Amino acid sequence: VGATVSDHDMTLECPRINKQGLTVQGSPLLGEAGSVILVLQDASAARSLDRQLGFRSAARSVAGMAAILAHEVKNPLSGIRGAAQLLEASVHPDDRELTVLIRDEADRIRALVDRMEVFGEKPVTFAPVNIHRVLEHVRRLAQSGFAENVRFAEVYDPSLPPVLGNRDQLVQVLLNLVKNASEATDGTGEITLTTAYQQGVRLAVAGSNARVDLPLVVAVRDNGPGISDDIRPHLFDPFVTSKPSGSGLGLALVAKIVADHGGLIEVDSRPGRTEFRLHLAMHTDDGASQI
Repeated sequence: VGATVSDHDMTLECPRINKQGLTVQGSPLLGEAGSVILVLQDASAARSLDRQLGFRSAARSVAGMAAILAHEVKNPLSGIRGAAQLLEASVHPDDRELTVLIRDEADRIRALVDRMEVFGEKPVTFAPVNIHRVLEHVRRLAQSGFAENVRFAEVYDPSLPPVLGNRDQLVQVLLNLVKNASEATDGTGEITLTTAYQQGVRLAVAGSNARVDLPLVVAVRDNGPGISDDIRPHLFDPFVTSKPSGSGLGLALVAKIVADHGGLIEVDSRPGRTEFRLHLAMHTDDGASQI
């Protein structure tokens, strides 16, 4: 006779660790009346995976919306912008400001649609990538522009094997995270870039018994004020942002790219410390893809 198994979520809090979410499974011990077996599992990885699947579904919705907008909006926008340019050359100087406004807003909407189009399911080529070279490239880009007054610290594991990924997309992901970190500190704080090898994170491949190891950890940490509690649960959802001029697509794209790499992204935030962690697959010696 099969034993009944019960699942419960709980939070464990100890002096040496922060609050830790756990999944507790309980089942009767056969042959021992009144005895129960309890299994405690860290719930963070499973919840992260659930969120990744949600991010990918949301990304597909954005891609579908972008395809419609590209057809229904971008073409008329070109006509509106062209008409505004013609009017700008002939209207009274007092009205020229309005034509400039029309032109600029048309450009802004077109740029938004262009950003949404990158969520499409285009084929991506994966190869071995030296993540430290990617991080160095991102740091140089940041320090030559938006993060010129930010202090950077680098804590790297020099023995880290190559990541299995797409270099350009990984640059895009890390540049976005570094830009957000810089903005969180008003461009004058400190950003720490970290890499590490960490065993224990494995994902099941849908439709098979295979497991994918994600031992490579890449982290971006800042000393800003932290992420507000109302934004945090929806941080990677499209169009969710706390920035007055933000589109809310940056982190959604980050999550989509990480999911396409077969990886996980996690965030840990509190006042004075926010860290985004990427868990990625490594390239094997035989060149076989684990994704």
